[in-house]
Amino acid sequence: MAGQRPSRISSVKVLADLRLAGRKGDRASLTLALDAMRTLAHSPRYWEKYLALLRNPSARLVDLLVLKQGEKIAHQKGWKLPTVSAASKAKSAAKKADSAKSKAKRAKRERAALAATTQPSLFD
Repeated sequence: MAGQRPSRISSVKVLADLRLAGRKGDRASLTLALDAMRTLAHSPRYWEKYLALLRNPSARLVDLLVLKQGEKIAHQKGWKLPTVSAASKAKSAAKKADSAKSKAKRAKRERAALAATTQPSLFD
């Protein structure tokens, strides 16, 4: 049985197209790069090549903004964001409200004390 055929999509060419699109705003090169990235992202055969391409910051940006593969990758890997329970959300909201109220009261007292000490008498 013959081995896997080499990919016709070059990651060097994709990155060059992304650089050109970033520098000069060339829509044609952006379209070419996006098409190549979609091909790599949506085919299991080129999955490892796509992950290697994501080491580049501009490719990661395109992935997050246009292809939105990040959620798909996380789902496939079984990664999950830590969930916060409703009870802890309510507690943290109550703590924030209490601390905001106490800060406001403290600031009001400090302003009143400062105004009393710095205001000159009207009868002198």
